[in-house]
Amino acid sequence: MPSGLISKRVIAVIPPAVRRWLRRRWEYLACRPPVGTVRFGNLRRLAPVSRTFGLDRGACIDRYYIEAFLASYASDIRGHVLEIGDDSYTRKFGAGRVTRSDVLHRQEGNPKATLVGDLTDARHIPSDTFDCIIFTQTLQFIYDVRAALTHLHRILKPGGILLATIPGISQISRHDMERWGDYWRFTTLSARRLFEEIFPKSNVTVQAYGNVLTAIAFLEGLVVNELRREELDHLDADYELLITVRAKKPEGAL
Repeated sequence: MPSGLISKRVIAVIPPAVRRWLRRRWEYLACRPPVGTVRFGNLRRLAPVSRTFGLDRGACIDRYYIEAFLASYASDIRGHVLEIGDDSYTRKFGAGRVTRSDVLHRQEGNPKATLVGDLTDARHIPSDTFDCIIFTQTLQFIYDVRAALTHLHRILKPGGILLATIPGISQISRHDMERWGDYWRFTTLSARRLFEEIFPKSNVTVQAYGNVLTAIAFLEGLVVNELRREELDHLDADYELLITVRAKKPEGAL
């Protein structure tokens, strides 16, 4: 209970059982304010703080989780690595383990791309090529997700690792929607079932990051340094902001 509400002298004469009840009641009201008492402040608006996921303001909240995931599996980023769009995560997390780096982009015109093509029809990429594929925030822009995952599995070497992140709670990416489409949002359950159609169940690890506060902040376009570390790191299974998947191609796969 806030010390300013009741003097220490008054508190001292309140029976312990009543003090415990009052504390529980205050904590309940603090967590569940009555209807009409919530103060929206700067968030009482019909337009978000940022429509670009916070990119114009600082480090995006979903990127905080993506980098936490990649850091936890950094040892998988080794050998011949493929990344989508650019090689920034390959360089950041691959350290001295990467011997060759390729970048795939859907269309011509990306100077960082060493491969160009649609993952749903990637027959031009040889099978059993990559030791690791970093596949972050891309699957939602592909309508035929099963075809894309089938090709990703095919182009991994036996024993190769796919490190994927996909959105759970997210706004539409207008840039992508108007170019090639923004189709899907996922849950841990849908992600697990989808990846286990392609990879052995025992080789698939799925995890979610996020909570109600980070979900609201992300939708508004707030950024990492506007939240506390403990707020970012708190996980609530009912608010899956980001889904991560580590999937391994079997060692003896052909």
